[in-house]
Parts: sequence; structure tokens; C-alpha cells
Amino acid sequence: MACGRTDDNNNSNEVPNPQPTPTNYTSYFVGNKTDAKVSALGGICLMGGATEDDNAMKWFLNRANGGDVLILRASGADGYNKYFYADLGVKVNSVETIVFNDKSASNVAYILDKIEKSEAIWFAGGDQWKYIDYWRNTPIQTKINEALKRNVVIGGTSAGMAIQGKYIFSAQKGSVTSSEALANPYDEKVTVDNAPFIDNSILSNVITDTHFDNPDRKGRLMAFMARTQKDKNIFIKAIAAEEYTAVCISPDGIASVYGDEGKDDFAYFVQHNCELSNPSPEKVENASPLIWDRDSKALKVYKIKGTSTGNNTIDLKNWKNVKGGIWEDWSVNNSTVKIISNTTSPNCK
Repeated sequence: MACGRTDDNNNSNEVPNPQPTPTNYTSYFVGNKTDAKVSALGGICLMGGATEDDNAMKWFLNRANGGDVLILRASGADGYNKYFYADLGVKVNSVETIVFNDKSASNVAYILDKIEKSEAIWFAGGDQWKYIDYWRNTPIQTKINEALKRNVVIGGTSAGMAIQGKYIFSAQKGSVTSSEALANPYDEKVTVDNAPFIDNSILSNVITDTHFDNPDRKGRLMAFMARTQKDKNIFIKAIAAEEYTAVCISPDGIASVYGDEGKDDFAYFVQHNCELSNPSPEKVENASPLIWDRDSKALKVYKIKGTSTGNNTIDLKNWKNVKGGIWEDWSVNNSTVKIISNTTSPNCK
């Protein structure tokens, strides 16, 4: 399954950044080595997991405001460097990729300094559990969250998108399919937590999911949300993106959806149906199929098609002010997901 740019950029004539020879990380650098003294413009860019959408990536780079772009990853090499630095026509001061070879790199002063001096941070695809295992409760986590406070633009694809919400499917036990999660929402592979990690305030009550069309992941997302409601008594929301779709969120909370207008590139904004007197799942039990039906109206979903201009939007401050999409009702009963399209928006305070 594609996870963004994973390969070496063989056309860049680039060599690893000359540092004291480390064994726990590798750096690839292109651009000006003098730190840019500019202020980033903030924002979040969430990419669904396949080849990046160029217009969304231009949005991301423009938010760096001519500064320094840092790619953090735990596999792959320098596939983003030339793409970000030269291919998109957006001027930035430098692009550096740092590949973590093991957890010990999370204490390397050089990497911490690079995070501190960046105006944009991008998390590549791969294995989200590696990111969580390597970075949670380390100086890397601290520096990333400090960067967010100074308005650095942040983003990621596939695993790099999956770690952005307050609630995270960690994949600690590996991936899980919709059929597995719906048949047993307490399957050992349904690993969702909200331990502190990346502190995106606009996503403080959100879980993200990726590769939403390959394979279909609607069922497992509903299981993640149902488990959280049952275990923590919290109704969380969700943002999910199909593989070639990006969700770019400006600091004012407006989420714009980018994609190929000639294809079915969609993002989904999922919330419980607040119109119901009891919106909780009917059955969330170990070794039993999930039931979250509520007369086929359990969840309210705003489905937005991506465009080249990102002009279809939703306001994440209230999840009500919307443009260009359609409302759907989602429900699940006996491991079967039911979707009713062109429904009404939730009418709640």
C-alpha cells in the first residue's frame, strides 16, 4: 500500500548531510544552511496516504513562509527533498529529511535543534507505532509541541496523518480491518489511546484515519469511535481521507479538501448524531459484533470531494458551517455498515 514518498530521490545528486557519522539517524539536506529568520503561518495538512496532492503540498509549503522545512520519518530516505525544494515552485529556504533508525535518535541534540529552527514539519508515511514508540514522552515530542506553539505548519501522510489527532489508532498490534473490528470491537488489534502526544488543539477531540478507500475503512473507524465512547464515555469526532485526498486546516479552523477533480477523492468528517436522545452505541462488547444503529442514524458524516482549489470546506470550530459536500447517515448492525446519502445536517446546539 502506498504511503507517500518512500524512495530515494535518485535525480537530486544529493548526498547525506555531513554530520558526525551517526548510527541512529540519517540526514539528507538541500538548500541554504543558514537558518531562515521568518515566522511561519501555521496550519495542519493531512494527506490520505498515496502520492501527495501537489496543490495541498503547495498550501503546506506556503505556510512555511519561505522558511526551513523538516521531514521526520522512521523509514525510507530523501524522496521529499527535491519535491518540496524544487518541484512545486514554492520558495523555501531549505528542506531536510531526518530518518530515525532507532529510538535513541530521539535524544540527539542535532535533531532537536533542527525541530526548533523549522517553520514546517512533515511526517512521512510508514508505521505509526514506530513514531509513537520512538517519540512519545521524549524530547522530540516536547520540541514538536513547542514548534506548534510558535505557529509552525505541520502535516503528514498515512502514518504521519494517523498520529495527528488527540485520539490515535496506534497500530501497536498491527493493522486491523473493518471486518475484524466490527466483528469484535475489543479485538487485540483495536488499539486506540489518547495519551499525550502531538498537541494540535483543533484536533483535541478527533481521531484520524487514512487510506480510506483502499481498503474500505469505514467500519473500523466506527469501531474506534464506539470503543472510545464505551471505555471513556466520550463522543469523539473523526477526520478520514481517501488515499489521494488532503485536508488542509488553517489556523482559524477552516478545513479545505484537496484532490483530483476528475476522480473520486473524498474526505469524511464524522460525528455522533447529536439529535438523538441517546446516541450511544447499542452494543460494544468483547467477542460480539458492534451494533451502533439508532434507526440507521447513529452517525452524521459530512462527505467532501477534493478539488484543485480546496474550495469545499468545513469549519472545525463547530463542525456545522460547511460548503460543497453532502451529509450522510452512517450506522452498523451485525457487521454491516449502512450509509444513507443526501441527508440533513445535524440540528443541535
